[in-house]
Amino acid sequence: MNACPHVEELPRPAPEPLGDTCPECLAAGTHPVQLRLCLSCGHVGCCDSSPGRHATAHFEDAGHPVMRSFEPGESWRWCFVDGSIV
Repeated sequence: MNACPHVEELPRPAPEPLGDTCPECLAAGTHPVQLRLCLSCGHVGCCDSSPGRHATAHFEDAGHPVMRSFEPGESWRWCFVDGSIV
């Protein structure tokens, strides 16, 4: 795992998820392939394999750099700014 200054800037404790699925997919009537959790605010968004790519859209709109997988049994984190697992 790479050193990432954005991880150090995350709120402690991590925010609670704002839901259990991608609200943008829910509103559009689509189904996410996998979910991602924003570690800055708790937004749940779908992955880039999903039609809406809402986790990436959240980063682009809000500028929140780090998310983690919101899938059971997964705990990896991704920094959009650094383009790497952190």
